[in-house]
Amino acid sequence: MRERNVGLLIGVIILVVVTIWVDWPTNPGLHIHLGPINFDRDIRVHQGLDLQGGMQVLLEADLPEGQEVEAGAMEAAEVIVKNRVDALGVTEPLVQSQGDRRIIVELPGVEDPELAIATIRETGLLEFIDAGDTFLPPGTMVSTTFGGTLAPTEEITETSTVTPTVPVPPEQVFTTVMTGKELDTVGVTLDQYSKPEIQFALKFEGARIFDSFTSRNIGRFLCIVLDKRVISCPSIQTAIPDGKARITGDFTLQEARSLEIQLRYGALPVPLRVETARSVGPTLGQDSVQRSVRAGAIGLAAVLLFMLIYYRLPGFLAALALVIYALLNFALFKLIPVTLTLPGITGFLLSTGMAVDANILIFERMKEELRWGRSLGKAINAGFDRAWTSIRDSNLSTIITCLILYWFGSNFGASVVKGFAVTLFIGVVISMFTAVTVTRTFIRFVFDVFGERLREREWLLGI
Repeated sequence: MRERNVGLLIGVIILVVVTIWVDWPTNPGLHIHLGPINFDRDIRVHQGLDLQGGMQVLLEADLPEGQEVEAGAMEAAEVIVKNRVDALGVTEPLVQSQGDRRIIVELPGVEDPELAIATIRETGLLEFIDAGDTFLPPGTMVSTTFGGTLAPTEEITETSTVTPTVPVPPEQVFTTVMTGKELDTVGVTLDQYSKPEIQFALKFEGARIFDSFTSRNIGRFLCIVLDKRVISCPSIQTAIPDGKARITGDFTLQEARSLEIQLRYGALPVPLRVETARSVGPTLGQDSVQRSVRAGAIGLAAVLLFMLIYYRLPGFLAALALVIYALLNFALFKLIPVTLTLPGITGFLLSTGMAVDANILIFERMKEELRWGRSLGKAINAGFDRAWTSIRDSNLSTIITCLILYWFGSNFGASVVKGFAVTLFIGVVISMFTAVTVTRTFIRFVFDVFGERLREREWLLGI
């Protein structure tokens, strides 16, 4: 038994060391490069909009006044916008409908507001048009047989560079060979000159159309148009039978990735305009965040002091287990990762109270066993064994509640509720581990070292 307790204690110590490394503020993350194995993972704290600020964008259906939005169009647009926001790498974004014509988007910690807005609102309609013998310079606005609307032409300034080309009559409408719905895969790569380009592959039907058209139009121009704006106008040099091609242009790597996102997640079923876009500071304010942290630290210190005064030696061991509990929670928040918001911090603090409650149940049961004349070893085993059912049932009911709250937050766009449920769930699961396994390991180790001598000093046991 003693060897088993020592083994568990060593395991707990190793776990604590790893946890401290993960929690360390200047943690470098995991970067493994061994032959074919390349793994890079930053380990950092992710903060929500209320803690670090960010951007809030209100999108509205851009339709003529009086025209109703088709049924299901805004729901589909919400899904596409969410996919685009997720691809931007924003942590814990909020995307939800507001009424029947609006979508609200919250982007915590966004670094490039203009690129983010452009990415989430563009309709992303990709067309391959037959330009014949006419070269259309990138940026030219055109009318096509698909939709047909000519977008407003941009004004040319004195500093603009114009590529010599055949003039395009305003009334000319170009034939759409196919649209972006035929795209199968899209990705950004660098060419031989380290310039970004977008490589794509077409589905079976798209590849057939592409093969047929390129075979019949060698030497002519096939322009690639996004939202009626030419982004590339290559000349067809040879037939392309495999449905694989690339989009090149004078764009940066960020612009190429933004374009990739728009193409990958398709066109919005309804055009959206930006009704409002504003930068949001931390809604709590730096001072409020500091006060919240201070209040949590004071509350935790008060709980630990109570455990030390009332339960003495077991209380001290439970306090150590509670510190390990906090370290494990924070480590998991960084590893999963969990975006910390004020409701999420509330869930963590609530689970801390439940971790203490489990220890109290165990210690009170131990004290009862000792009062009945049991030996210290039997009292320790009985305290954990007989309190376990109460701990299990109470925590299980809380876990079920967390799952219900998570489902509610996921289906009704209540990210605040969802964040609270996640942190509370993690805290409850870890509290069961620390209260039962870690605290039991500490108490059994102390008993192995001091034995029944503790029975003679009952004041150390809080009796």
